[in-house]
Amino acid sequence: MLLAVVEMVLLLVLVALLLSGLGVWTAGRRAAPPRARWAPAHDEVDGRTRVLLRRSYPGPDGVPVVLEDRVFAAFPADDPAWEARFTEAMAGARFRCSYLDAEDSAG
Repeated sequence: MLLAVVEMVLLLVLVALLLSGLGVWTAGRRAAPPRARWAPAHDEVDGRTRVLLRRSYPGPDGVPVVLEDRVFAAFPADDPAWEARFTEAMAGARFRCSYLDAEDSAG
């Protein structure tokens, strides 16, 4: 009799683990949304290089989901001092992104 009860408990535990692994019990619970982070980015639009502050989070497929883009700096793509301007703008954008992330964490 005791052996039958132990076997039944083990069977129920295995079924519970199987259902949990399949996501049957976790479907009702919502996972916490991933935390959005700020990161510097850049693009070229109409012959102008733009340095951006981009707020995004990783999507379920690993591709970032962009929530917001803010233009931090813009200058002509054919500017003779492009490399220096780009390097300086990206450094400033990195600093600003770290500030925005810290501000988001505190608030």
